[in-house]
Amino acid sequence: MKNTIRIASGSGFWGDMPGAPVAQVKDGPVDYLVMDYLAEVTMSIMQKQRMRNPARGYAYDFVKVIEQILPEIADRGIKVVANAGGVNPGACKDAVTDLIRESGRNLTVAVVDGDDILPEIDHLVESGHKLYNIDTGNPITDIQDRLLSANVYLGSRPIVTALEKGADIVITGRVFDAGLILGPMMHEFGWSFEDYDKVASGVVAGHIIECGAQASGGNFTDWQQVEDFVDIGFPIIEAYPDGSFMVTKHENSGGLVNEMTVKEQLVYEIADPRAYLTPDVVADFTSLALQQEGANRVRVRDVAGNPPTDSYKVSASYRDGYKITSSLVYSWPDALRKAEHAGRILKGRAEALGLQISEFHCDYVGFNGCSELPLDEAGDTEDFNEIELRVSAAGNSREDLDRFGKEIVPLVLTGPSGVTGYAGGRPRASEVVAYWPALLEKSAVEPRVRIFQP
Repeated sequence: MKNTIRIASGSGFWGDMPGAPVAQVKDGPVDYLVMDYLAEVTMSIMQKQRMRNPARGYAYDFVKVIEQILPEIADRGIKVVANAGGVNPGACKDAVTDLIRESGRNLTVAVVDGDDILPEIDHLVESGHKLYNIDTGNPITDIQDRLLSANVYLGSRPIVTALEKGADIVITGRVFDAGLILGPMMHEFGWSFEDYDKVASGVVAGHIIECGAQASGGNFTDWQQVEDFVDIGFPIIEAYPDGSFMVTKHENSGGLVNEMTVKEQLVYEIADPRAYLTPDVVADFTSLALQQEGANRVRVRDVAGNPPTDSYKVSASYRDGYKITSSLVYSWPDALRKAEHAGRILKGRAEALGLQISEFHCDYVGFNGCSELPLDEAGDTEDFNEIELRVSAAGNSREDLDRFGKEIVPLVLTGPSGVTGYAGGRPRASEVVAYWPALLEKSAVEPRVRIFQP
């Protein structure tokens, strides 16, 4: 058993800073690089990409990262765990093993999957699994014919298995985010999954760094305290066998790690802090203690955990009609009144054309673009130098929404005066992808681990 391991976060979502994971490996000592690419909507995006091209459906940026750090992985024994596989872990594995083969290196790649239940939905429903929407209580049969993706959040056990089998790079589909970090801790320290306090500690560690630099100064309320955003350092967990750990970052990197950056991330997207539900444990975030132990070093200890539930969370997405959005900017004088009247004109023209629009909404950026402040509370409208009218519409007919889009730009010459700009020319409708959260008994899912030697 090691006395300590250093686990570095390299990505908080697909599209995060491309140089961050490379810097984490090259700028200081780490044992593991973990990369989180998957938000809920990302799975549906990847599924649509795979439908267009069977060789896609994964975070292809990950392959470029591996190409840049292959020497370090091989020479320094750094292991990589990433959910870059998306809805097509096999294709991601193929791209990575091709790189390894070309490099002449001797590295082992593992694929963790079994999370994609979309091909099994019909069978699951016929077997009595209703997959009720957690928020509405409706059964998945309501939208079954419109499903784009359906994935369970696997736990960290298959990651542990992959590491036990000697994997240098572990590519997963959908596992719960913190599981990417928990898995290496379980493997290196030999913890039991029945030691709920230690498992919960690993979950808290994972939760703190799963969103990348959000724990090291990014998106921080007191952002003025962060001296260097240009070279912001991503967070690192320095973990110990007793379950305690240190949140830190590489020396001489930008950003900031202190009690408040860690606390803000701790309460990010957790629901009940006394019962943070994961496939491996129910963690009690109210039990832990934080202590600053030097510059950019925060110790976390005394995390309590309880047994997990017998269900996996399911993240599904489905087609839910179409939307269209565009904007016009109106200048002083009476900028707000002009924008408001332009919105009424657009709605009237849509009605006159008989377009099937189920939702119509106008925001007035510069007045209430970030709030629901009523227009009658605008006060002296002469105070507004300019207002951006942001108009959005939704419905089930792409054709009707595209026709509505043709009415927006003409307002420049057929509506109130003073348009100083419009966004992107004639807008076109895009598909709406909606989210369907549900629960599924763990017994209905079989995680899979496969090992590949390029």
